Amino acid sequence: MRQEISIGKHRIGVNQPPFIIAEISGNHHQSLDEALKLVQAAKDAGVHAIKIQTYTPDTITLNRRDNEFFIADEKSLWKGKSLYELYQEAHLPWEWHRPIFELCKKLGLICFSTPFDETAVDFLEELEVSCYKIASLEIVDIPLIRKVAATGKPLIISTGTSTLTEIGEAVKAAQESGCQELILLKCTSAYPASPADANLKTLPHLSACFGTLVGLSDHTLGIGVALAAVALGACVVEKHFTLSRDSGGVDDAFSLEPHEFKSLVVESERAWQALGSIQYAPLKTEAVSFSHRPSLYFDSDLAKGEIVCAKHVRSVRPGNGLPPKELENIIGLTVAKDVKRGTPVSWDVFKNQT
Repeated sequence: MRQEISIGKHRIGVNQPPFIIAEISGNHHQSLDEALKLVQAAKDAGVHAIKIQTYTPDTITLNRRDNEFFIADEKSLWKGKSLYELYQEAHLPWEWHRPIFELCKKLGLICFSTPFDETAVDFLEELEVSCYKIASLEIVDIPLIRKVAATGKPLIISTGTSTLTEIGEAVKAAQESGCQELILLKCTSAYPASPADANLKTLPHLSACFGTLVGLSDHTLGIGVALAAVALGACVVEKHFTLSRDSGGVDDAFSLEPHEFKSLVVESERAWQALGSIQYAPLKTEAVSFSHRPSLYFDSDLAKGEIVCAKHVRSVRPGNGLPPKELENIIGLTVAKDVKRGTPVSWDVFKNQT
């Protein structure tokens, strides 16, 4: 498996801290000023990258309000809208892309996008995007994947709703079309998603199946699922970002606010650091604690020539005496010198014995 890839100046891999992506999605509320505020807030929270989405209502669906083009699901955040109306509200106008890219560059953030058709890829190439993402639902759009992979840019593919066969077809299409740097994201395409549906044990299996780096595109509330994913090998975490969940935007309800994203950045790196390596011997940082292990000490004053009984010795802290396991071996021995209470038991006390 490839251990690392590069996106811009960032190294991403199992030996690197998690790469944290803030997805703006539709949380700009059709305001460029709001979008730019999101970028700045994400920078302040410590994220590494901003992701946007590149489409128009007309490039992603048909302008109809009937049948499958209408959202009637009672559980949907978007019930009562047509797909066209939803995407009209959520899409980021293409003329906003350049100022967003420019601000990200100024702030030292990676900025990239999810294209939803070939015209979006052509447009993003003009902006010299550093990498691409394929959305979960577009994983079956093999022509789009081939178009993106042919750019030679690193590619991130979300796998929500996908079968293992479909993932394999997408990976094959990407690699055969020129993609050499690929990351697969475990994803649950529900909004919001339940932690019970995250199935994070899939992460190491996904990596083993395709020999790729893996990460998480997360729609659950909070940061717990993301931290668990890092512990299971996720080197990328993407979550939706908003200034306020109460703003009423299309994705606000399941997005993280700035203070939560800051916690995600800090705690995900801590989780990664905590993985460490297989280790059983005492660490240098444990030296003080190690010195306070229990050991055998004399609990009585003894004169030279006295025989040690059980009542004369105790297992107490600190650890300067013989280990407690030696207790049965010293009972019945004769001390070779005077011993004061509080003296650590050592073999030297009995050294003149034959």
